[in-house]
Amino acid sequence: MTVSPGSPGPVGFNRQLAREVLHLLLNLPLVVLGFVYVVCLMSLGIGLAVTVIGLPLLAAGLAGARLFGRLERSRARALLALRVEEPSPLPGRRGRGVLPWLWTALADPVAWRTMLYAFIRLPWGVPAFVLTLVGLILPWPALPHLARGLSNVDRAMVRGLLSPSDGLERRIAELESDRGVVVDTAAADLRRIERDLHDGAQARLVNLAMGLGLAKEKLLSDPEAAARMVDEAHGEVKTALQELRDLARGIHPAVLTDRGLDAALSSLATRCTVPVTITVDLDERPAPAIEGIAYFTLSELLQNISKHSGATTAAIDIWRTEDRLLLQVTDNGRGGIAVSPGGGLAGLAERLDAVDGLFVLESPAGGPTTVTAELPWRHRPAGPTG
Repeated sequence: MTVSPGSPGPVGFNRQLAREVLHLLLNLPLVVLGFVYVVCLMSLGIGLAVTVIGLPLLAAGLAGARLFGRLERSRARALLALRVEEPSPLPGRRGRGVLPWLWTALADPVAWRTMLYAFIRLPWGVPAFVLTLVGLILPWPALPHLARGLSNVDRAMVRGLLSPSDGLERRIAELESDRGVVVDTAAADLRRIERDLHDGAQARLVNLAMGLGLAKEKLLSDPEAAARMVDEAHGEVKTALQELRDLARGIHPAVLTDRGLDAALSSLATRCTVPVTITVDLDERPAPAIEGIAYFTLSELLQNISKHSGATTAAIDIWRTEDRLLLQVTDNGRGGIAVSPGGGLAGLAERLDAVDGLFVLESPAGGPTTVTAELPWRHRPAGPTG
């Protein structure tokens, strides 16, 4: 063994080796702790599964296993110089009851793989600890090779059991979140339709029935007044029919179903207060669901232009690139628009994200404003397309 003056230690003993040795020595207390945790949790959770507290206890224990996994990943990053990402957190279940939370916790693949990691580490951690102690006693040239070999086994375990599995868990969490957005959006749309029916057509039809009832009573005693009431009722019928048409168009316009985006947007542009140029370059129609999302996205963007932009012209371009449907809306308004949490544009971005879409806003102060949206291209099912 040779020690140079002023050197940090014996030949071959560098900073990384010191970290690896420390990691191997810390294995013993941590693997014992993890093994005891797993055995006690499984014994209590499964043993009490027939009672009310068994499954919740197991779910809480799995949540604790996630914390142990986080500790082990941090230790591997600090001492083994291992690049390992954190897995996605459990999707939120706030406001959806105990049973959904319980099922999510019990089906958590991250926690179960961490439990397996903690369980199998004891048969490995004890021999690794002993071999490391022996290596510290042996001549120094033997220690680096021994520590590197043992540490590589630890690295393999962390990669195999504690790393995110090729983004699958992250994608599952994203899909879970997207499903929540879709459900919330559908619920909001149903509430809007119910409110529009109640405050609009339904109220008008009630007034119409009352007016016709009064006209019937006056038919013999005051025919002229009855005629005026019938005439007013006729106007109410026309207004109610128009409100119902507008409501149906807001749910899904017939022209979109029959003739596609080009025709539907031409009809939509006539209701915009700003002249709109529309260019559609599609050799076929996408699936009805994608067509509907595209239509309502463009409808809301045109409404924003009408109400807030101060623009004098606007343009819509629609085209297809490989497996993506692209929408671009441009106006020459004042610009300076931003996506704010809880705002209409944020809602659009969430809806597009829920179907694996994309929403990009460019709006410098003074304009112009350009919104680009992408949707996945899904082929229209075979059969008549109208």
